[in-house]
Parts: sequence; structure tokens; C-alpha cells
Amino acid sequence: MKNTTRTLPWGTWAFWLLLALPSFGMMAGLTTGNATAHDLLHPTGEFAARFMIIAMLATPLRLLFGAKSWTLWLLRARRHFGVAAFLYAVLHTAFYLVDMGSLQNVLGEFLELGIWTGWLAMFIFIPLGLTSNDYSVRKLGRAWKPLQRWVYIAAVATLAHWIFVENNLGPALVHFIPLALLEGYRLWHGRQRDLKLQQS
Repeated sequence: MKNTTRTLPWGTWAFWLLLALPSFGMMAGLTTGNATAHDLLHPTGEFAARFMIIAMLATPLRLLFGAKSWTLWLLRARRHFGVAAFLYAVLHTAFYLVDMGSLQNVLGEFLELGIWTGWLAMFIFIPLGLTSNDYSVRKLGRAWKPLQRWVYIAAVATLAHWIFVENNLGPALVHFIPLALLEGYRLWHGRQRDLKLQQS
């Protein structure tokens, strides 16, 4: 999809600026000494999860509510949200490495459920983020969509990472239950469509 933010009167760069605004406050706190890398672990991870969820909601919301102006806009802008999720995940990982202080410390807790699931999500985000552009869509052709579907595994890994690191179900479920319900609706809608095609 090209010109994904053409419905925004202030343009693509302004939209990127809006997506980056939370990070400006975080970096300001870090540079002024009002926040540490540890303090910024949760907010960067949360924004990565939020933007990933928004990107994933585009298709089921379009199926549920039809061709409304806002659902079509979300479909066009979802790649921007996906890239923003990837970049906040990169920040989250960087702050984690700084907070841990050494490779030995990182490896020492790598096999913990809440940790390796975070790394799994990050490793999946890398190819998804790097190929979320028109050039990659053209070059990968039919392989592009199957690659992007790995986001579902990343979403499950992100949910597990959030739950087992924070030891708190509530906030994670508040974010992921709407996604699970809408994805369930998307699967049901696809099944109903296939049944109609078989009967026709």
C-alpha cells in the first residue's frame, strides 16, 4: 500500500512524529537523569505491544464494521503502527541490555519463561519490521504475507513475556483480550465465507 497516511491532512512525517512522541519524553527523562534504563523498560515494552495490537486490529475491525472511513484509514496506516511497534521493541531491548549490565547477566536469566518469550518476540519483530515497506512487498511477492503472519506468534510471545515478567495478569489481558476476541471473529468470518463458497 502506498501513501498510507494520505487521509491525514498533516501528512506522513507528522504521523511518524505523533507515533514517536512517547519516546521523546522517555529520552528526555533519561538524558536529564530523571529516569533510568530500568524505569523505561515497562513503558517502551507497553508501547511496542500497543502499537502491535493496533496494527493487528485493522483487518478484523474492517470486517466487523465494514468500509467506514476510520477502518479504511486504519488499514492504510497499519504498517506504520507495525514499524512503530518494532522500533519501541528495539528501545525496550536496548534498555534491558543496559539495565542488565553484562552479557553474563543476560545469559543467566535467558531460559526464564518471561525472558525467552520476550527474545522470541523481538527476533520475530526484526524481519517483520525490516520488510514493512513497499520495496519489500514488491521483492518478496507472495512470500510477504506469510512472513507477516508470524506476528501472531510474536503476539502470543509478547503476552507471555508481559505476564511472567510483571507477574500481573490484569494489564496484559486488558490489552490482549480485545485482540483475541476480534481475531476470533475474523476466523469465524473467514469460515462462514468459505462455507458459503462451498455451497454456491
